[in-house]
Amino acid sequence: MQYLWRAVDQDGNVLDILVQDRRDKAAARRFFRRLMKKTRTVPQVIVTDKLRSYGAAHREVMPSVEHRSHKGLNNRAENSHQPTRQRERAMKGFRSAGGAQRFLSAFSGISPHFQPRRHLMPAHNYRAEMSIRFAIWEQITGVADLATAA
Repeated sequence: MQYLWRAVDQDGNVLDILVQDRRDKAAARRFFRRLMKKTRTVPQVIVTDKLRSYGAAHREVMPSVEHRSHKGLNNRAENSHQPTRQRERAMKGFRSAGGAQRFLSAFSGISPHFQPRRHLMPAHNYRAEMSIRFAIWEQITGVADLATAA
């Protein structure tokens, strides 16, 4: 079985995703170190589920950081995980841990681009924002160049 480790900031943006075989202290330590290396910062607070290996790894890797572990506190991370689960179902599962890691690393960076905070804007602003975002995406992927060349 593969376990998906996710780090999410206070706004719900995915900071890092790691697929691992275990949920022990060594795996948690590896994830924390990778996260700090990638973000180049030490967080002020870490919120996790009640898995004991988080606490052990936390005390070792970043003892000065506040650690909150309580049922329901990590809902932001769980909710950010829903698009991944939907995608996984559509793909009929991942074939390997490496394939899952490659897909999720790319998917977690791209998907927020197409998910503006819809509940905070009126429909006409949402449509305008999505038009801009799709134009940016077409420029990044080179689709706009292909359309003009044809």
